[in-house]
Amino acid sequence: MKKLAVFLLLVFMVWGGIWSSNKWVQTTEYTLASDKLPEAFVGSKIVQVSDLHNASFGKNQSSLINKVKAANPDVIFLTGDLVDSNRYDLDASLVLVDALVEMSRVYYVTGNHEVASNKVEEITEALHDRGVTVLADDSVEWERSGETIQIAGIDDPLMVPDLHEEEATRNSLDHAQLTDDFTLLLAHRPEYLPIYAEDGVDIVFSGHAHGGQIRIPGIGGLIAPGQGWFPKVTEGIFEKDQSKMVVSRGLGNSTFPVRIFNLPEIVVVTLEKG
Repeated sequence: MKKLAVFLLLVFMVWGGIWSSNKWVQTTEYTLASDKLPEAFVGSKIVQVSDLHNASFGKNQSSLINKVKAANPDVIFLTGDLVDSNRYDLDASLVLVDALVEMSRVYYVTGNHEVASNKVEEITEALHDRGVTVLADDSVEWERSGETIQIAGIDDPLMVPDLHEEEATRNSLDHAQLTDDFTLLLAHRPEYLPIYAEDGVDIVFSGHAHGGQIRIPGIGGLIAPGQGWFPKVTEGIFEKDQSKMVVSRGLGNSTFPVRIFNLPEIVVVTLEKG
């Protein structure tokens, strides 16, 4: 009986540690520099929130909201999977959005779970009503002190099921009508960096990989959608030609219910000249 009690205590402690680590949001900060960046944008801060999957962080998302607020963002990027198609609850995710739009301008692109839920119109309408800029294969200008850069966003390729995902991604970029201006691209899927680089995008913001879900110390992520086992592109900064890509580990989970050695995160990117 004593051995059973000790075993159950150990199981409880391990599970408690895993559960708590899935609720502890980390802020990951990067500085990205480019000679092409207009002077007015030097020091600008972008907060990326990705792959919420209806997860909850404190009462009314208070813990997550406080993390974003502490970063003092100039703009906020929502890079897909705000909802989860397996347990769809838009109202729960909108609690976060309502707080974010009070802090800064917010930009959003779809992820595969929005498409899989068959609720894209409902989601985007709710976001529009709250003042979020929904980027669906298009682009807008971000203006500061008379200078501008381009913010573009493309839909998840599942939006065009008749096309191969790579072809759908290229079509989305064509419709976005990218210019030669310094360009920030919101695109849910990181595995298509080579395609984004073909269009000369300066910085891409992606998620989708969930950090590899289970991170093995010294090795990296275990599995990611679109990349399979031992994926290479799960977190951090990646480069292809002149393009850089920021990959967020995201916040929530989908099919597999927990993260292991893989804290949820928001990403803060500071733009610099150089």
